Amino acid sequence: MESAKFAFIIHPLTTEDIFKKYKFMRSWPEPLINNLIRLIPPIHTSDITGISSPYGDLEGYFIGLFLTSQQMLELPPEVTMKKIIKAGRKAAKLGAKIVGLGAMTAVVGDAGLTIARNLDIAVTTGNSYTVATALEGTEKAAKLMGIDMERAEVAILGATGSIGSVCARILARKVNYLTLIARNVSRMENLAESILRDTGLAVKVTSNVEEAVKRADIVIAVSSAADSLIKPEDLKPGAVVCDVARPRDVSVKVAEKRDDVLIIEGGVVEVPGDVNFNLNFGFPPKTSYACMAETMILALEKRYENFSLGRDMTVSQIDEINALAVKHGFKLAGFRSFERAVTPEMIESIKEKARLKKEKMGIIIPHMVSTR
Repeated sequence: MESAKFAFIIHPLTTEDIFKKYKFMRSWPEPLINNLIRLIPPIHTSDITGISSPYGDLEGYFIGLFLTSQQMLELPPEVTMKKIIKAGRKAAKLGAKIVGLGAMTAVVGDAGLTIARNLDIAVTTGNSYTVATALEGTEKAAKLMGIDMERAEVAILGATGSIGSVCARILARKVNYLTLIARNVSRMENLAESILRDTGLAVKVTSNVEEAVKRADIVIAVSSAADSLIKPEDLKPGAVVCDVARPRDVSVKVAEKRDDVLIIEGGVVEVPGDVNFNLNFGFPPKTSYACMAETMILALEKRYENFSLGRDMTVSQIDEINALAVKHGFKLAGFRSFERAVTPEMIESIKEKARLKKEKMGIIIPHMVSTR
């Protein structure tokens, strides 16, 4: 029996990623490089083999789109979407029955809706499993940092957006101190009332990012802001931040200046089988981004239908993809931060530096995991 097939669209995040493959271009003027890569059509970058769950085997393809993240933000959305549609049609010609949108290709325009309307195969952004693994990763990271989720101050930045509101509804089932942060106070209050009805949890609402983040032990950052909102001085020692937003909500300066906080960007997913991506995207062998994994999960399930599209998400959708992931043997394998893997040694170092900083500041933290 022929195995199922999927494809996933990738692109260089920066021109530095292009130089890794085309070293000779490093000496070229950047305007020339930017103009050139806009002209390059989508390419079949590599074959993906060896994915195997108890319910079937899977193979797929990476389709490369030569636009950087910055170009996708600056170009008219219709220009970028035309290139993504071309990449999707190339995937269909290769035999893929579902295509996943990677990185900024999942963000531009209307988050995949127009792309899906222009393709004869199914499309997903992978956002549902991205949220599922981000929340699971946050819980695991908090535990490793000694934070008790039930006693911790948890904040959601961008709480009234599609991802933020669904994160709030899920976390309200698990935590006792939850703060919603967004610009639109009335929308936050409506969400807070809905959460109170559904879960019995009374949540706080605020539009003051700095004040709320400074109180938080755990921050889920999912705003749609164009600029970073969380700066080095905003975070308390030992805080865990899961930054799902693109562009990032957490300033890159946090990584440079704060070695006592843990910033993660969602989960690294272990893929079942002896998978070979035939492409190095900076992850350990046999692991992938959650958005890639969602595309694989749907293909293994033979769910050749549009799944995570547009700006609306539901708790049931995230619960469903999580259950399918478990069924097919996908699981969280680790963390990444600013596009790099986070090792257990790094977490221990962050935890120790946070402890020393708290001692120096005379802070008594009541949210530590009990040793009883």
